[in-house]
Amino acid sequence: MNPPVLVTGLPRSGTSWTGKMLAAGGELVYVNEPLNPQHPPGRSPGVLRAHVTHRFQYICDDNADAWLPAFRDTVALRYRWAAQLRANRTPYDLARMIRYGAAFGLGRLTGRRALLDDPFAVLSAGWFATRLGCRVIALVRDPVAFVASWQRLGWTVYFHELLEQPLLVRDHPEVELLRPLIGSQDRLAKAAALWRVTRTILSCLPGIQVTSYDDLAADPLPGFRTLYDHAGLTWTPAAERRITHACTAPTGPGRSFAWTGLSRTAYRPMDSRQALRTAARGLTPAEIARVRALTAA
Repeated sequence: MNPPVLVTGLPRSGTSWTGKMLAAGGELVYVNEPLNPQHPPGRSPGVLRAHVTHRFQYICDDNADAWLPAFRDTVALRYRWAAQLRANRTPYDLARMIRYGAAFGLGRLTGRRALLDDPFAVLSAGWFATRLGCRVIALVRDPVAFVASWQRLGWTVYFHELLEQPLLVRDHPEVELLRPLIGSQDRLAKAAALWRVTRTILSCLPGIQVTSYDDLAADPLPGFRTLYDHAGLTWTPAAERRITHACTAPTGPGRSFAWTGLSRTAYRPMDSRQALRTAARGLTPAEIARVRALTAA
């Protein structure tokens, strides 16, 4: 049996874009953020029949009793219709159930594999590789571009959600470095600290293909050929045409990133090289220098 694929990395690091480009070859069923604690796209028991309690949920062998059978169902494309029907609350939920249920069923019939696009799995990437046999691709974005993106969106991170997970702190004690920032209103410093700790964790995980989003965006075709090889996917002329079209689309309103559609994915066709040139917008030179200093090795 061919292995499932996990594309992960911190939010706003290009996981949706990368996942969609990997799915362009037609061999994968795209599954959007099953570990996202927000509904939608997460908390869908038809897709993942397990209860997510934290943003960046940490999964390891010591707490895998519920997670392992749930994710085995997900990567085997076994959709839990009854569980999802009980959880449906809106017409959107019903439409999403039909879409995912049909995609899972067709995927099983045609021998496709699951592709999990989930930035909230980033701290558990090692478990997905070793226990589920996933081919894991972890995207890392330039820290200035990453922090700038979070600043433009007004996002922040609440570090108690990481520090309240004792198995995460045990296995990755560098998470303790985040404790002084609990309650801080300095969003720039918190985003930079999250980037640095996550990058440190990814650097010591075996079996993970850590990939620079910036290098991939600068030269998409050879970059995606490498990722297709890592994931065990077939590079076809059709995949190459789709990726070329999707990565050179004109930018403008509605052509870059937006939270729309049934999958709630952030990806929209874009000129990936142009996106790199404007990635730091919104930060002053002093803020850029500060991010560089906070994330320096």
